[in-house]
Amino acid sequence: MSVSERHASIQATLEGLETLVDLNGGKGDLAGRKSCPLCPEEKFKACYSHKLRRHLQNLHWKVYVEFEGQRMCICHLACRQMRATHYHCVVCSVTIARKTDMISHLKRHINKGETEASYSGTSDTYEIMKELGTNVQLMPNHNTPQKTDTYFNRKMKTNRQLVFCSLAVLAEERSPLECLDAFGATGIMGLQWAKHLRSAVKVTINDINEACVKMIKENCCLNHIRGEGGRIPRQQEAPAEGEAPITTVEVTKMDANVIMHLRPFDYIHLDPFGTAVNYLDAAFRNVRNLGIVSVTSTDTGSLYSKSLNVTLRHYGCQIVRTEYYRELAARVVTAAIARAAARCNKGVEVLLAVALEHFVLVVVRVLRGPTQADETAKKLQQLLHCQWCEERVFLHPGNMVEENLYRQLPCQCHSGMPGKTAVELGPLWSGSLFNTGFLRRMLVAAVQHSMDDVQPLVKTLICEADCTTLKSFSVTGHSLLTNQVECGVVIKTLQKVEEADTVDQSGKRKTAEEGGTLVKKLRSEASLEHPAFYYSIHRHSIRGMNMPKLNKFLQYLSEAGFRVSRTHFDPTGVRTDATLEQFKSVLTKYSVPTYSTATSTGSVGHGITAEETDVCK
Repeated sequence: MSVSERHASIQATLEGLETLVDLNGGKGDLAGRKSCPLCPEEKFKACYSHKLRRHLQNLHWKVYVEFEGQRMCICHLACRQMRATHYHCVVCSVTIARKTDMISHLKRHINKGETEASYSGTSDTYEIMKELGTNVQLMPNHNTPQKTDTYFNRKMKTNRQLVFCSLAVLAEERSPLECLDAFGATGIMGLQWAKHLRSAVKVTINDINEACVKMIKENCCLNHIRGEGGRIPRQQEAPAEGEAPITTVEVTKMDANVIMHLRPFDYIHLDPFGTAVNYLDAAFRNVRNLGIVSVTSTDTGSLYSKSLNVTLRHYGCQIVRTEYYRELAARVVTAAIARAAARCNKGVEVLLAVALEHFVLVVVRVLRGPTQADETAKKLQQLLHCQWCEERVFLHPGNMVEENLYRQLPCQCHSGMPGKTAVELGPLWSGSLFNTGFLRRMLVAAVQHSMDDVQPLVKTLICEADCTTLKSFSVTGHSLLTNQVECGVVIKTLQKVEEADTVDQSGKRKTAEEGGTLVKKLRSEASLEHPAFYYSIHRHSIRGMNMPKLNKFLQYLSEAGFRVSRTHFDPTGVRTDATLEQFKSVLTKYSVPTYSTATSTGSVGHGITAEETDVCK
């Protein structure tokens, strides 16, 4: 924040506060009386200099909050809607009423590395941030959505990289692609697409807010990208003579539903603040056949079973808190996407579904036609969930009386306990959440563009898609000296992957035979469908027994003849086709009793060696 834009209540010394009124010289109104610069006239009437000096010192200066050599004095002006005493933050200019709250607010700035110096440099009010080779300007309060329009979340970096990799895979199938970032904010996602994929994509960045559109155009100039209708801001230097822009990005200012109704796109990304259900109908109305729609939902409060009434209102689903609540959230969002596509006579193929701490990301491929829509609608089913043991199973289609519902559960809780032991959840997406072939090509794109942070997650997703603990595949673009083993995935780096078949780029609609052949090819990429949901090894641990290590337990389940893998939804989760009873039997078989300190001491005295004691641990 520059000195000229700093509020008058922020001063380095008491003398600086007194110079606002010039107590030592000049005459004020009413025969030498002067008004306080930090109080309204009705609160503190004009007075002589000696009285005003005591007022500034005892009321405003005495209760200051210090930060980096600057003192934030208390202010009584009408800077807030509620006329109350407050402080002005020296970093982000927000107004806070209480001194203790201001101190806590400044501590959060320090913990995030945000100081007044971080906003100085090339711009007085902007911070320059670089991600994946793309520079963007950020407002000082960019991480507070209630205080800024150009919101930017650093924790969503994984989300942006996953979306980029999915677009890079589609760009290999056909180009040029017309891509839309419907909620641009700072424009970083669309600028990353344009800067790295160049001529393979035609990027449109949209936002309804005027401040965001201005920020996006400035960020285009910052990355030497021509933004249609944008000019190089005064703070930034123009490119040297003879230096052409990297590419062109179209920046629009309109409602997201409007632009998706007006123009067709090959790739659409929706990342609104909260739920995206209000924009799904418009997205599927005009998306091209075999295009991709990626949806990011950040309303984790309703999706993670914290606000059940909001979940029912937004998604039309009945859910409860379960051990597999993150996968349940992914299937809730996918079900909403499938219903929106079916209303437009389109079907979807789920390519990727990720649910992490801050967001739920679902990427689907659009398949045009009522037949595809009917096939998609058939995968929306109710889930029967046992509230005692947390066993679960999707209900078969058809009308059944309540007495026969419990018979579909593998557990026997309903026969040994009175009352209603199970609840009916949904409707949910019952199909697969991953496409192995698409994920393999996403990993190739992540390696080619040096996205080291997202590669372990993609490898875990590949294992989860095939429900296996060990998977071998190739990565092109880089020649690594040794094989990498990470998350149970072995990468053979010296082999080559066959290039994707080219698709007709003439822009004409394909015939039914050609389109059907491509759909069959895309479906062949998906391997045997993975089991739905997972079990938490800690949730089903046995009291008084020491569990085996998770990797060892996966090996035991595999040796028992079950498909098994880890899951990104839960670090302690196990995805397997075994029932809960079979899962617990293997866990019980390889668990050992927990010995107390006295027992273990006595056992050593009776000739048990230390090595034998370590085996039990």
